[in-house]
Amino acid sequence: MHNNTHLAARANFSLRSALTFLVVGGFTTSMQYTVMALLIHFAGMSVVLASAIGFIVSAVVNYFLNARLTFRSKKNHGDTMPRFVATASIGLLLNSLVLAGLTSLGTHVAVAQVIATICVLVWNYTINAIWTFKH
Repeated sequence: MHNNTHLAARANFSLRSALTFLVVGGFTTSMQYTVMALLIHFAGMSVVLASAIGFIVSAVVNYFLNARLTFRSKKNHGDTMPRFVATASIGLLLNSLVLAGLTSLGTHVAVAQVIATICVLVWNYTINAIWTFKH
């Protein structure tokens, strides 16, 4: 049990980090959804492409807020940013695949995007805690 506790502490798993991650994620997800909606409505862009662009825009803000507030990282950006980009890239792929798959099955875009967001949220928190921003 001691090893699991030690691993959790090194990996940044805590109630504080989880709650902060949700607040940061809520803010940046609202950014993603806003960009997505604007691109669909005003540019006539496809749902998946608009979501991907929104995801990328929000990921930039997400990185800096999570590094500073959620995981309180003391590492330099040269160490953490490439890891964050790798994690976010897989998250973007996951988002796009879930969104495309669900909408192709007839799921409403908003519902499909929320489900995709939940999948990415679990992925991002776990990998960022155990790898990207680990102490």
